[in-house]
Amino acid sequence: MHFLPKKQGLKGVVQTLTQFLGWSVLNTDTYDKMNKLENRKDIAQEMLMHHLKCTPQELQSILKTNEKLNKNVDDCEQKEMMKILKEELPDPAALELYEFHFSDLPVSEHELIKSGIRLFVELNALDKFKVPAEVMTKWMYTVRKGYRDITYHNWRHGFNVGQTMFTLLMTGKLKKYYSDLEAFAMVAAAFCHDIDHRGTNNLYQMKSAAPLAKLHGSSILERHHLEFSKTLLEDESLNIFQNLNKRQFENVIHLFEVAIIATDLALYFKKRTMFQKIVDAAEQMKSEEEVIKYIITDQTKKEIIMAMMMTGCDLSAITKPWEVQSKVALMVANEFWEQGDLERTVLQQQPIVRLQSSYVIP
Repeated sequence: MHFLPKKQGLKGVVQTLTQFLGWSVLNTDTYDKMNKLENRKDIAQEMLMHHLKCTPQELQSILKTNEKLNKNVDDCEQKEMMKILKEELPDPAALELYEFHFSDLPVSEHELIKSGIRLFVELNALDKFKVPAEVMTKWMYTVRKGYRDITYHNWRHGFNVGQTMFTLLMTGKLKKYYSDLEAFAMVAAAFCHDIDHRGTNNLYQMKSAAPLAKLHGSSILERHHLEFSKTLLEDESLNIFQNLNKRQFENVIHLFEVAIIATDLALYFKKRTMFQKIVDAAEQMKSEEEVIKYIITDQTKKEIIMAMMMTGCDLSAITKPWEVQSKVALMVANEFWEQGDLERTVLQQQPIVRLQSSYVIP
């Protein structure tokens, strides 16, 4: 046993070997547990998608291939489906989809799904980026189903933010600072920005020790909305960006991150300071062409402006006519009061003064 260290001998080797084997068994056990957790996550995600995804019947409520052609979607050509889809979509002028004063209140939730698709048609995104008609319809319908039936942060709010982003780009003429793909991604992210919102804010997630708070250290809900949105795009039947190349797709995901995380108002003031510097510099320039070049040649500037656009879209209800904004204000207040009730009953904490549903506005 000349290879053994002095004073160690066979007993020391056996102890060392035992420790090594023990760690090996522990690592194997840990690896097995991690695999099982991963499998459970995949199963849970599969179950979620099964119940969340647009069903064939829901698809036919918009893309009416059975009614129009007596054929299932799988048996139709893209040209046929695109023609049917565009015929089913509402007239943007009739619904005032290009207007900042647009109101969703007289429009049904199902009609808002079709209106959302109409906005992408107006952007020419379906034709330019080869988005299949059935994929766009399934994605838009699934996004709507991803919003919970809560007081304010529901599908109607999600649609309004998407419509306002579209209007800023088109009517507000901010599209000149962005490529067609960037505009496509920005409107899509705006529709998704609050998907699966629970009707409670980030502070409540932390106070209640919710799993989301344990998973995400900051911008808790915003990061959840982002991850939810990315999960939808992992399903090829819902991936409206499926015909992009790898670099384009990675850029889209990056823009989703910029846009959705920007809706965390805790980040607003830092962004506003940077935005103001861009505005001040642009005001000193002599021509619009100079301003456009100043912005589009710097991706950071574009993303700061995009972040501010998202904040503006998220809070745009306050710019609507009084008969609209007053109703929205009550929805916002009611949702906060509902959170106050939860803080009092579930967390056994005294909510912020008047943050409870029993309070009546004077």
